[in-house]
Amino acid sequence: MSEDFYEQIFNKQQRLEAVPSNKEITRWALQVIHLLYPEQTGKVFADVAALKAEFTLLENELHHMMEVTKGCGDCDNKQRADRFFKGLPELFRVLNTDIQAIFTGDPAAQSEFEVVRTYPGFLAISLYRLAHSLYIDHVPLIPRILTEYAHSKTGIDIHPAAEIGEYFYIDHGTGIVIGESAVIGNHVKLYQGITLGALSVDKSMANTKRHPTVEDHVVIYSGATILGGETIIGNNSLIGGNVWLTKSVPPYSRVYHTPSHRTINSDEV
Repeated sequence: MSEDFYEQIFNKQQRLEAVPSNKEITRWALQVIHLLYPEQTGKVFADVAALKAEFTLLENELHHMMEVTKGCGDCDNKQRADRFFKGLPELFRVLNTDIQAIFTGDPAAQSEFEVVRTYPGFLAISLYRLAHSLYIDHVPLIPRILTEYAHSKTGIDIHPAAEIGEYFYIDHGTGIVIGESAVIGNHVKLYQGITLGALSVDKSMANTKRHPTVEDHVVIYSGATILGGETIIGNNSLIGGNVWLTKSVPPYSRVYHTPSHRTINSDEV
């Protein structure tokens, strides 16, 4: 390889030297979640002052990460970090509605502690909500790193720009994809293998509504695929497993996939 190639790679490394790794960014986010939910780690603090100091340390870390990830030049990253942490009480309240939805909706859940400690759906939702809070304040890069980490850990892929209401329940979750412009209402329940995607993928469609809207009190069963920015699933609807939808359905709909199959009796074998 030529010296010019080595020089090109070296110069790129110098430009990236100050940018924290994905591991450092996700560590920061997980620490925020662990402070909100000590059930995940069992870590306790000696007093309120020590807890407050930990939050302050994480706010300073966020400010630093914003500074070095090359966001907009005229943004006040100190103010943005302050806004994020001032918004934590509301984020915590909404996350508690998600815990309640999972606990009351899953017969297998023995306690809210179990939901917080073990459920991959709650981990994915937690990181999404944290990432979304940063995303809507125009923080670059960090939100996507967080939701991609959740994707790698849980198999649940939620774009940080998606808009998701309260009491959100993901059951099992593996293989769920929720696209950038998807809108999900309150009290929505999703099973594994669901796609809320775009009808087509083209760069010219960036910044358009490409993904579906799911209204309040909707249940979508495993394997369903719902596509298109104009597709609306009306409130209180039930979408059965393996359904393929590219058109809207009105409120209180019941949509089922009807497979064709034949059972072979033992005397035919």
